Amino acid sequence: MGKQTTHIVWDWNGTLFHDIDAVIEATNASFAEIGLPPITLERYRELYCVPVPRFYERLMGRLPSAGEWLAMDEAFHRHYWRRAVTAGLAEGAKELLADRQAAGLTQSLCSLAPHQDLIPIVRTHGIEEHFIRVDGRVGRSDTGKAEQMARHLAELDVLAGIAPQRMVVIGDAVDDAVAAAHVGAHAVLYTGGSHSRTSLEAAGVPVVDTLAEAVETAEALTA
Repeated sequence: MGKQTTHIVWDWNGTLFHDIDAVIEATNASFAEIGLPPITLERYRELYCVPVPRFYERLMGRLPSAGEWLAMDEAFHRHYWRRAVTAGLAEGAKELLADRQAAGLTQSLCSLAPHQDLIPIVRTHGIEEHFIRVDGRVGRSDTGKAEQMARHLAELDVLAGIAPQRMVVIGDAVDDAVAAAHVGAHAVLYTGGSHSRTSLEAAGVPVVDTLAEAVETAEALTA
């Protein structure tokens, strides 16, 4: 591929897609259905984690049963997708993506959002062309991103010969750093989504407050 450059693997929810308000509204709507009290944004960011059943364990003091998890997951997604249509991209996201593509730099998208829902919403926001690959979740919704990231990297290697040491995962969750480490890639975590800065800093990777800073930091990590 010639000059070795940084390949960025973007997360979607809470990173490129500024949907945290929709997430909190959907969370509280689903909590009302299952008998849990409402949660504030601050408390959500303190407790949220992936795999998501562990988040409910922190709230309930126990892991939900298989039946409870199915009900929780269905309720959340039913309320979330009604609200997601009103959410927009994070500040500067569209310009950052376009500028990187125009500069001949590669980027892809790897998300735990269901693949069949992810593709249409990415297209709606007019950014699909900026990615060499887009992968959403296929299968179970109670797992983290590590195995999905491994599959994503394998496809990138076949597609463009991208090695893990050139990859930087930019996301809003500790799980993004875990997934990056799983494949031998770097990670930068962004405070605009699901986690508090304190919880993100526990991951031991750079933590930033803007996507522009995330890209700048990512480039420095592979320099």
